[in-house]
Amino acid sequence: MILPYRRWSGGGRAAWVRAWELGFHTAYTYDHLSWRSFRDGPWFGAVPTPTAAAGVSDRIRLGTLVTSVKPCSCITR
Repeated sequence: MILPYRRWSGGGRAAWVRAWELGFHTAYTYDHLSWRSFRDGPWFGAVPTPTAAAGVSDRIRLGTLVTSVKPCSCITR
């Protein structure tokens, strides 16, 4: 899981390259617009981020991780 809060030139590219160099089979990024502790900073898109990452790797599988809200029961007792 690589969070898309770093600019590509400010460490974002390096994070994806590092995952590739370490031999990871897959690397994911969140599909959400922001994450709580990074709410007031930059948060980059779920489509452009792995697209850029594809340019620095030739074998790592890329994707988005779909997260959900806190699970709750729709059935009340």
